[in-house]
Amino acid sequence: MASTNSAPPEAWAAERSAQVKGEPAQRAEDTEQNALPPRRLTQQLLSEFVGTAALLCAVIGSGIMAQRISGGNDGIALLANTLATVFALYVLIESLGPISGAHFNPLVTLVMWSKGQLAPTNTAQAATLFIAAQLSGAVTGAALANAMFELPLLHFSQNMRGGWDAAGQFTGWGQWVAEAVATGGLLFTILRAPEGKASALVACYIGAAYWFTASTSFANPAAVMGRMFSDTFAGIAPASAPGFVLAQTIGAFLGVALANALSPKKTFV
Repeated sequence: MASTNSAPPEAWAAERSAQVKGEPAQRAEDTEQNALPPRRLTQQLLSEFVGTAALLCAVIGSGIMAQRISGGNDGIALLANTLATVFALYVLIESLGPISGAHFNPLVTLVMWSKGQLAPTNTAQAATLFIAAQLSGAVTGAALANAMFELPLLHFSQNMRGGWDAAGQFTGWGQWVAEAVATGGLLFTILRAPEGKASALVACYIGAAYWFTASTSFANPAAVMGRMFSDTFAGIAPASAPGFVLAQTIGAFLGVALANALSPKKTFV
């Protein structure tokens, strides 16, 4: 039985002809709407600030929690700290990577700047702003972690991790070596990771480096900055910070050089 409001065949043909003529334009419009707009620098800076703050909050906060509930067992505390850091790092890279690259690390930013992978114009300015966002984010993350556990928002750590102690004795040079190794391995992993797998590989590497390096793998000057302001399990004394950053810088250079040496085009930074 035919419907009482059916249109004649000629009307169907005219309607279909109009639809066919309009399809290419509609497809072009849909494609334009679905295309991702270029990320503005302000969005990228916010991404780096939030990501670095969240990462430091996870590192410091999990360290405080782990120390409080581990009953004095440093091994259990470090394991808990490791797991929280690895999970947080993976989530942050996956969620913020499409926006800013999820550097969260001044050395990573400098390497990407040297390779021309930042903003197409004013790359030096972009790199400087990225680093400023990361450092300020690190301090903010430390303050947030301290606040959650009702500690002073910002208080210098007394946790010596190499350097000259109060008696003028130099100790902990092995931790500086460890930071060079940890940072070199991190940059190597980032540069050699297959497309789409960097988040998992970086998180796994940091999880491993927590345990095979004497320093528990800071591998990040921004992490050093933030962790100076928390006198807790994950903290680092200001006197130890310069040595860590110097070792990280050397390690980053070596990691990039090794990654380049293993690339099809052997070019060194």
